[in-house]
Amino acid sequence: MEEKKSTAGQRGRISESARANQCSRQPKQSQMGCLLPIFGLIFDEPKSLGPKESPFSLRYCILCLKHQSEILKKLRELQLVSVSPISWMKSRWVFQFQNLNSHYLSSWASFLISPFKAKVHQNPSAETTSRLILNHVDISLLLSLCGKEGNFHLGSSLHASIIKNPEFFYPESQDDYRNVLVVWNSLLSVYLKCGQFSNAVKLFDNMGMKDTVSWNTMISGFLRNGESDVGFGYFKQMRGSDFYRFDRATLTSILAACDGPEFCHLNKMMHGLVVLNGFERETAVGNALITSYCKCGCFGSGRRVFDEMFERNVITWTAMISGLAQNEFYVESLELFLEMRSGVVEPNSLTYLASLTACSGLQAISVGRQIHGLAWKLGIQSDLCIESALMDMYSKCGSVEDAWRIFESTEELDEISMTVILVGFAQNGFESEAIQIFVKMMKAGIEIDPNMVSAVLGVFGVDTSLGLGKQLHSLIVKKSFGHNSFVCNGLINMYSKCGELEDSVEVFSRMPQRNSISWNSMIAAFARHGDGSKALQLYEEMKMDGVQPTDVTFLSLLHACSHVGFVERGMEFLNSMNEDPGMSPRPEHYACVVDMLGRAGLLTEAKNFIEGLPENPGVLVWQALLGACSIHGDSEIGKYAADQLLLAAPETPAPYVLLANIYSSEGRWKERARTIKGMKEMRVAKETGISWIEIENKVQSFVVGDRMHPQAEIIYGVLAELYRLVTDEGYVPN
Repeated sequence: MEEKKSTAGQRGRISESARANQCSRQPKQSQMGCLLPIFGLIFDEPKSLGPKESPFSLRYCILCLKHQSEILKKLRELQLVSVSPISWMKSRWVFQFQNLNSHYLSSWASFLISPFKAKVHQNPSAETTSRLILNHVDISLLLSLCGKEGNFHLGSSLHASIIKNPEFFYPESQDDYRNVLVVWNSLLSVYLKCGQFSNAVKLFDNMGMKDTVSWNTMISGFLRNGESDVGFGYFKQMRGSDFYRFDRATLTSILAACDGPEFCHLNKMMHGLVVLNGFERETAVGNALITSYCKCGCFGSGRRVFDEMFERNVITWTAMISGLAQNEFYVESLELFLEMRSGVVEPNSLTYLASLTACSGLQAISVGRQIHGLAWKLGIQSDLCIESALMDMYSKCGSVEDAWRIFESTEELDEISMTVILVGFAQNGFESEAIQIFVKMMKAGIEIDPNMVSAVLGVFGVDTSLGLGKQLHSLIVKKSFGHNSFVCNGLINMYSKCGELEDSVEVFSRMPQRNSISWNSMIAAFARHGDGSKALQLYEEMKMDGVQPTDVTFLSLLHACSHVGFVERGMEFLNSMNEDPGMSPRPEHYACVVDMLGRAGLLTEAKNFIEGLPENPGVLVWQALLGACSIHGDSEIGKYAADQLLLAAPETPAPYVLLANIYSSEGRWKERARTIKGMKEMRVAKETGISWIEIENKVQSFVVGDRMHPQAEIIYGVLAELYRLVTDEGYVPN
């Protein structure tokens, strides 16, 4: 058997050698077949050619031009051409193929420049030279490919070639004007897509003529790159001119850039222009209005546009369904999705994506499963965006097993799906599993991005290894993620939760840019460590820096005031929230206020505060009052708070335990026994106490009465010895 394998292997090597010899012995006429490996490098570019794209396409030509040096080097080795890479593409739009006879020219042209073979002409003065001449349309197509690929070097080279051909910049007829504009507009697009704004502005200013496409290219180019002021400035210039009129493309480009609450007024102005200029019947403009209104938070205006549209396509429905979900109108979003399915317009993958987002917000797992089934029937369940949305939906609904099952069945993973599964595990209390998954990803060689690192940092807590967190920080430095604000915010939280406040301060101080989350994280870190004065000082610095506080900011401030006893200042913060029309306190804020009053011993005031709330107090509020009563031993208000808490959450053990502690502190043992008995009758289990300790970068957890630890005998032996020592010192247990 081994002999047969050896013979087969030898035969394979012989055949390969024979093919190589055959290729080298062939006449030059057949050497074009040996060029195939050269063009293999073009196919090595990921997704450079479409699955059904012919190698004789224009795109293939541009890729060959990109690799001209390698191709020509091989051609010279095969003695097919004696031209240098520099002279292959001269400043003119004429490609010279020297020392190449007509037979090889036909093979070469059919393989490399088939789209232009009608433009290949023999030079009558020299049989060894052929010329390839491109027209305006060809150049425009080549430039558009440069823009799509972001190839600034090749695009600027084409620009240099165009300049040296006067016919491209000095038109002789009306038709030439249109042709020249096509080239100029394509050049503008290349520079803008490659981020070369100064070159684009210089070219635009020097253009002898412009049309609406020219202005649209400048407007959309700057808006797409985040230069809103410049883009809107060009739109104002365009409107101020008597020669140019904006069109549908102008409106959709501007509306696409209006994607925040600060653009709400501008959105309404653009809506007015749409109506005044008769574009309200344009479906594309209506779709852009709906999307921009929803992104600005003007949901009502977006819905009115939707209801008044003359014609709706799948983009219209998807924009409205997605806008409802983004604005947390989850029920309305699903209702509109059902209405769409009963009509004539079929949903697409983005529509299903929006509906799954609504299911995630409602935690409606039953509806989510039905949508999952529909996606499976349509064959779109394997789309990366759908898979990520399904994992997110199942995770937020508490079904981590289903999310993990989809993750394991995914054929192609991307950064989004990996981030979703990490966040899903963390949100459902599987912090250690999330970290383990992340470590396995790194060991498997999966490329890590800032979003994944930020997600992992979010799972760190008091039970997490500080050593592992520092290793992750080292990875961040190596990957140059230190300028990412989300990563830095995660580091601040990680260090503060692990007890390293100084490291949090250092990360915060080194941040190049800070957003509201950065300030909130640092204020929360000081509040968590009991330094309320520093938290309040940082709040003042935040306002001086021009950063608007959020409801999370006030939550941290109330927490800080609670720990340092700043009752009056805490009430001022609550009042400022009530006075802000864009902000309203949540149950978490009310619970902090009750905790603040309770820590200060103002239990009656805390009780009156709860009774005066505009909404029904939640579990957190009553639990805060009961906790304060437990600290101060107030059984009367404590009993009242416990009764309210039992009505709100009868299955929770907190009211029984805290009330029993209050009775114990007062020596009311019968009431304590009655409380514990009621807890057992309701079959409410007390949460088991657990503690953690980190030894050599590994976190050890200990549970009350736990005998499952691998070193349990040694641990209990040490505890017994310690108990004997403290007893000898006079310690008497309660």
